[in-house]
Amino acid sequence: MDITDRPSPNHDARPDGQAVDILLLHYTGMESAEAALARMCDPAAKVSAHYCIDEDGSITRLVAEDRRAWHAGVSRWAGATDVNGRSIGIELVNPGHEFGYRPFPEPQMAALIALAREILGRHPVPPWRVLGHSDVAPLRKQDPGELFDWARLAAAGIGLWPGAAPAAGPAPSEAALAARLARFGYGFLEDDLAAVIAAFQRHFRPAAVTGAADGGTGAVLDALLRLVDAGKTNT
Repeated sequence: MDITDRPSPNHDARPDGQAVDILLLHYTGMESAEAALARMCDPAAKVSAHYCIDEDGSITRLVAEDRRAWHAGVSRWAGATDVNGRSIGIELVNPGHEFGYRPFPEPQMAALIALAREILGRHPVPPWRVLGHSDVAPLRKQDPGELFDWARLAAAGIGLWPGAAPAAGPAPSEAALAARLARFGYGFLEDDLAAVIAAFQRHFRPAAVTGAADGGTGAVLDALLRLVDAGKTNT
């Protein structure tokens, strides 16, 4: 796999003894790949990622995996707030919702799968901790968004997917759904529950990103929690 190095100055040391246990996916949300790369290499911007994958599948490495890249911002997962310190960040070139959001093309997805497999070979990230930026920062971010093919990624052994849509049960109460979202790992539930529900739907139920605590969303979440529990039992 060909990787071009374009070192960014925007990184620092990971916390002592902190293993990488999150793979975090983003879209660039800018008008061009070059604009995104230039920003991630600009010391004044104070943002970066470990890798950036263009729509043609070309991969650029900006920060070494043993360093903390600055890609997650204010974020939280499973109670941890230094998501940067425990994650590898991959940016996917895509204009995003602001500049003309579009599907992620085949060469880009193929390159992502190849790169992610290599990363997971070096860092044993559990499937339920392969996440999108919107999962860890649901009040601020929508990326990589509802057009990203999470199901394909999971079929390649990267991440978690509930399989065929489970039958919807009765709509859970907001409190019950919030408790299950927290168990899965989501934070910021007390700040804006609808935004967190929408973030979950954007990842795991992209056909219905409503922010509502409906029965279909509850059924998908329950299916995922069963997979997580089974995975933890077998590790």
